[in-house]
Amino acid sequence: MHRNFYVDNLLKSVSDELEAVQVVSQLTKLLLRGGFRLTKWVSNSREVLLSVPEDDRAQDVKSLDLSRDALPAECALGVYWCVETDTFSFRTVNQKKPFTRRGILSVVSSVYDPLGLPCPFVLSAKLLIQDVCKRKCGWDDELPSEHVTRWCQWLEDLPKVEQLKVRRCLKPHHTSQVMLYSLHHFCDASQIVGYGVASYVRMEFAEEPPHCSLILGKSRLAPVKATTIPRLELMAAVLVVKMDKMMRSELDFKIRESVFWTDSTILLRYIANQDKRFPTFVANRVSLILD
Repeated sequence: MHRNFYVDNLLKSVSDELEAVQVVSQLTKLLLRGGFRLTKWVSNSREVLLSVPEDDRAQDVKSLDLSRDALPAECALGVYWCVETDTFSFRTVNQKKPFTRRGILSVVSSVYDPLGLPCPFVLSAKLLIQDVCKRKCGWDDELPSEHVTRWCQWLEDLPKVEQLKVRRCLKPHHTSQVMLYSLHHFCDASQIVGYGVASYVRMEFAEEPPHCSLILGKSRLAPVKATTIPRLELMAAVLVVKMDKMMRSELDFKIRESVFWTDSTILLRYIANQDKRFPTFVANRVSLILD
């Protein structure tokens, strides 16, 4: 899943507001023929909203004066979309849960993060849960004092996630047509914490300098059983090639190339090797990467 999953992006191939109005009208009429009535329309374009009958607009938009009132924030798939500024943000609720394994898991699970934007922050809480599991604490047992201190610090920082604002549109405003698209994926690992990836799209224009936008990120905890950093780097590489495959099938623009970045020389030697036979764990993942 990537950023183009909101109702506004049903118009993902539309380049101007006039065409957007036409698509809204045609799509509504087409589905109405099958007995489906499209409602709750919302868009960051006021011209598009004016073309939609008031009864078919989103609830928070119906009562607005579109000539002067600010557009509201809408929630979809757990992410808040500020329609006025066309940015994504997050809402958090610091629930008063007991300092137990069950309470921690409940709060962490409430931070729904489909795009992986605040995943470095969420990863630290998942690491705390993993440490509690290693100590074999029960679901309702009180946490040790050192874990309570870490958890209280995380809860104190939780409201700051709401300050994170990310533009919904990958392409910058007021630019010429994109000449070339390329994906750039970065992966890294830590033996203590885990591993993660971040994927960007790079756009090249005819006259403006290139522009890069973060599409999504993912992070995983290191296994409880100790493993080596090269193997974790390999697991990160497997994750990043799966993300690339998904993005190439989901993004609606033609990708010229995908570039994968790592600082692990051992991982690069794994992939480039054509002679040595590796253990099953390494061989299976190298094969997946090469495929």
